[in-house]
Amino acid sequence: MTPNEPADEQQPQGAPSPPDGVRTADAVCPSEIAHREHALLAPYAMHSAESVGRVHAEPPHPFRGPFQRDRDRVVHSSAFRRLSHKTQVFTGEPGDHHRSRLTHTLEVASVARTIGRALRLNEDLIEALALMHDLGHPPFGHAGERVLNECLATHGGFSHNQQGLRVVQLLEQRYAGIPGLNLSCEVLDCQRARIAKSAGPPSALLEAQVVDAADSIVYDTHDADDALELGLLTLDELFEVPLWQQARERVAEHGDPDDQRQLAMLVLHELIDWQVSDLVETSRLRIRQAGIKSARDVHPHPVLVRVSEGLARRKQELEAFLLKRVYRHTRVRAQIEPAQDKLRRVFDHLCRHSDLLPPAYLIRGQHVGIPRTVADYVAGMTDRYVLRQYARIVEEKAAP
Repeated sequence: MTPNEPADEQQPQGAPSPPDGVRTADAVCPSEIAHREHALLAPYAMHSAESVGRVHAEPPHPFRGPFQRDRDRVVHSSAFRRLSHKTQVFTGEPGDHHRSRLTHTLEVASVARTIGRALRLNEDLIEALALMHDLGHPPFGHAGERVLNECLATHGGFSHNQQGLRVVQLLEQRYAGIPGLNLSCEVLDCQRARIAKSAGPPSALLEAQVVDAADSIVYDTHDADDALELGLLTLDELFEVPLWQQARERVAEHGDPDDQRQLAMLVLHELIDWQVSDLVETSRLRIRQAGIKSARDVHPHPVLVRVSEGLARRKQELEAFLLKRVYRHTRVRAQIEPAQDKLRRVFDHLCRHSDLLPPAYLIRGQHVGIPRTVADYVAGMTDRYVLRQYARIVEEKAAP
């Protein structure tokens, strides 16, 4: 147990996997929590008493439910702390206000909890999923992910969603003799659903759908906000996008129209409130029309938690605009491409000199191979740590 871990967190006992099927409340959470959830949550929410438990069974905590414990374990993990120094979109910029991977994660959790409460879903599960949803991101955001995917092209590739599962199941070391964080089976299954989403499998729990929807709302809105802050876009350029233009019309009676920063803030707030309100209303209707009566009823259906079709089209227009005018902006590319080159060179150097890896990674490399092990190590680095490692490599090569 570390100083950063809650003193009341109990160590896993290493017991066999829990049996399939619905558990009794006393097996996985205190009866008080089960009764409270029964009174507050919708029947289609994921109730703590219905959890199948963990891979390594543990006794229930006296006053925390299983998903609250999952949330706590994510927050106290090393991988979560490192998000504060990982890029969201903009690499190497001097500004202090644009978002890191950590602030993005906290914003997603906040929006997701708002949606979850409105839909009477399990907020503890939602928060656990939101806080862990980007744990697998490497340095330099999606740009770094593309590099590692290329480096592992003949070794299974690299995906931040798959890496997130490796982090919580394998790479985090919190308990003696047990790899990972020993999170509940529902949290792990929801992460697996994120990995498989492109293949069109049955839907994940509604709580996981809420996190995906909140993620979309947050990055669509806040990436534009950061671009404004960094001078990559002007407000007039954003008002060319129909979604922003409509949001401006909705706040026309508020604020000083000549104060550009105030107007931007009003529009940003409206964009989030508008999308969340539309999402809640649309999702309630879809859940009711689908006849969803329990968490198990969700899986055969397509995604139920989403915005209306009209708003979805507006969001697609905004995303196309951001792709062209922000993510591919010459200033952004000028920062990303050198960072990608440094990351690639650090990866190659460690593959050639695997003796530089920490002992635990060297041992793992004997089982999964050096390239995958190096990717695990490098993916956990912060942006600045990669740059320090690169500088060290350059210095070593320059030495006589």
